[in-house]
Amino acid sequence: MGETEKIETHRVRCFSKLKMFLLAITCAFVSKTLSGSYMNSMLTQIERQFNIPTSLVGFINGSFEIGNLFLIIFVSYFGTKFHRPRMIGIGCAIMGLGCFLQSLPHFLMGRYEYESTVLGNLSSDSFLCNENGTQMFRPTEDPSECVKEVKSLMWVYVLVGNMIRGIGETPIMPLGISYIEDFAKSENSPLYIGFVETGAIIGPLFGLLLASFCANVYVDTGSVNTDELTITPIDTRWVGAWWFGILICAGVNVLTAIPFFFLPKTLAKEGSKDNADVVKNDKEEKQKEVKKENNGITKDFLPFMKSLFCNPVYMLFMLISVVQFNAFINMVFFMPKYVEQQYGKSTSDAIFLIGIYNLPPICIGYIFGGLMMKKFKITVKQAAHVAFWFSFIDFILYFSCFFMVCDDSSVAGITTDYKGMQQDLHIGNVILDDCNLGCNCPTKTWDPVCGSNGLSYMSACLAGCETFVGTGMNMMFHNCSCIQTSGNSSAVLGICDKGHDCSMMLQYYLILSSISSFIYSLSAIPGYMVLLRCIKSEEKSLGVGVHAFSTRVFAGIPAPIYFGALLDSTCLHWATFKCGESGACRIYDSTNFRHLYLGLPAALRGLSYIPGIFILIILRKRPLPGENTTSGAMPIEAKVTGNECQEMDQTSKVLSNDVLKTKM
Repeated sequence: MGETEKIETHRVRCFSKLKMFLLAITCAFVSKTLSGSYMNSMLTQIERQFNIPTSLVGFINGSFEIGNLFLIIFVSYFGTKFHRPRMIGIGCAIMGLGCFLQSLPHFLMGRYEYESTVLGNLSSDSFLCNENGTQMFRPTEDPSECVKEVKSLMWVYVLVGNMIRGIGETPIMPLGISYIEDFAKSENSPLYIGFVETGAIIGPLFGLLLASFCANVYVDTGSVNTDELTITPIDTRWVGAWWFGILICAGVNVLTAIPFFFLPKTLAKEGSKDNADVVKNDKEEKQKEVKKENNGITKDFLPFMKSLFCNPVYMLFMLISVVQFNAFINMVFFMPKYVEQQYGKSTSDAIFLIGIYNLPPICIGYIFGGLMMKKFKITVKQAAHVAFWFSFIDFILYFSCFFMVCDDSSVAGITTDYKGMQQDLHIGNVILDDCNLGCNCPTKTWDPVCGSNGLSYMSACLAGCETFVGTGMNMMFHNCSCIQTSGNSSAVLGICDKGHDCSMMLQYYLILSSISSFIYSLSAIPGYMVLLRCIKSEEKSLGVGVHAFSTRVFAGIPAPIYFGALLDSTCLHWATFKCGESGACRIYDSTNFRHLYLGLPAALRGLSYIPGIFILIILRKRPLPGENTTSGAMPIEAKVTGNECQEMDQTSKVLSNDVLKTKM
């Protein structure tokens, strides 16, 4: 009786520790996605703070994936040999360190200075149309006066910190998922992973809300008088308090690390009936690990890699992931910028709307996907079909976004002429006009005003304004010769609003995005189960790691860089500083921006369905271990071994025959 009680106590403790691990790993997913989503949302603010192009911002963002690459294969394979919970805890602490390093530039560099014709000239009318005045803010032409400021390279701190954050994030996904797979019931693991992935949605929700708040607070708040600012959060020169949220993320990551240091290395398998065998198997497993260490820990690394590369389902799934990650990384990272440029919203509003409309449906979709796998006992073949068709439905729905558009902002001399007529954007900007030729205005300084005729101008001087009243954002300019109206020709600071019709288009776009997010998220858990079930249990951790490694090398790192460079090509006006160097982009060609942002991901996603069809064919034609030939059902525990390259050759022949039949 005493032995039975000990076994029962052991089973209960293992069950409760598994639940503790689920709670801890869910919190880790929340903290890592909180940091990631916040960082991604602040890309525009970082671009403006350091006055760098979008392509360089993409490189900074990709540095997170570079940090992952340093350890992902090592952690995925060797991590199972060590104490997985502790490795996850160390990773969370390193993420906190990386976040802290990212915030340092704010404390090391001076106050943010934005280009303006007004600041410093309120005591005179030199920033207005003045025939006798001197041209202000002309880029310095004397090379001896052009000394690069130290703060221009401060973005390196953000890059290195992001890389360190990527290193710390490495063990969380592969070791956390493999730990659940090893010690949870096979029928329960999809549900558990669904809840963990839900944590990966709650984190971004809080991250986006935090980013929305910080983006609405001026970067140097507390050290400057915000009443004297001539810009608002909707202005493309505005920089929010990006550093404040990163400090919060650093604290959350460090706190999340603590529970993992109190969790055991191994547990009994959840729900095992023969508890004596469980204890015995645990001892045998430890003896095997000691034996492996004595024989060399890398002895089975190459055979495992060979087995993975000879598994057609695994390789095709990895190809799909790489192509689709290229599409979704671009869409997610640059979505706030797209909403800003296309619909005329501030960064704060864009981030808030994206979080409210997209994350709850994704969260619900993850839970429903996990419950669907558990309740209907969906097989690997069925899961592949569910993932494919839900994703394809979302892909078809995605094309509706091309019709939810707004016109370019009407800026005289850039997108339109001074009469408000659309001009050819390919012939370059015609900044000056007869109405402001004698004003001696700076032609490169971006300090926009909105005229009473509904047309925007690069500055009050280029609008031909001669007088002003008020201070800060309450300034109003009068007697503007370029503003042709029947009444008083006046202007106010800021670019003109895009109007009610554009706001309605934004609502349609967000609603469609919400529906699309829910449909696609339904396919996420079934799709991930195909990845986990198509490889052997002993290869699972390495397989997940190689998959993550490939998506980072071929998608996570290059995608933001090349996509950022493509978006830079649609810029119509760059910020220009005293030495003539270009800064961040101030206004884009909305039409070309939209075609790139929506068109390139659509093309990539379309290509990804070709290997998806091949996977469905393989799973239909290929006899799988554990498959019930009479009923055609396959238990979820069954694995696609793929351990011999001869099987891949046979599968390739089947695929070739099916492709030929399809063409005929």
